[in-house]
Amino acid sequence: MDAENFKKIFLPYHVKLYRIAYRFLENQADAEDVVQETYIKLWQKRDELESLINPESFAVTLLKNSCLDVLKKIKPEISRIYDADIPAMDSLSVQVENRDKLEHIQLIMNQLPVQHQQIIQLKIWDNLPDEEIEKRTGLKKGHIKVIVSRARKTIKELYQKWEKDENR
Repeated sequence: MDAENFKKIFLPYHVKLYRIAYRFLENQADAEDVVQETYIKLWQKRDELESLINPESFAVTLLKNSCLDVLKKIKPEISRIYDADIPAMDSLSVQVENRDKLEHIQLIMNQLPVQHQQIIQLKIWDNLPDEEIEKRTGLKKGHIKVIVSRARKTIKELYQKWEKDENR
């Protein structure tokens, strides 16, 4: 594999790899080092990588193993915990991604007007019927529906913009 193909295939995963490493190591410098080491390992194996069906999964697995090695050096007792209970890598990366998405949705919600935040909290997260929301807030049912619709639209637009920016 030449350098151009390597860059096209593996560089788009940089943000994801960094997020996973940071979740494991909880340290910016260590996470950056592990990501860099992962890219070095990938480059050293570049001739074997052309036949990979899922290069992203391979990169994430290499990264995870490097993170675990760092953690074993820092705290030997951690290795027993991770070796015993760690889920399959695909599910771990999905969990990290989902946690990041949920955190970003919460950040978006915090940007909404307070009344919209309150209504969305009651309607979506607490799963309350409109009648109950009406009692708690004093707003009319029609007004509640308008607020929910506007808040959902805003959340969706801001989330899609964030996703687009993340996948550059």
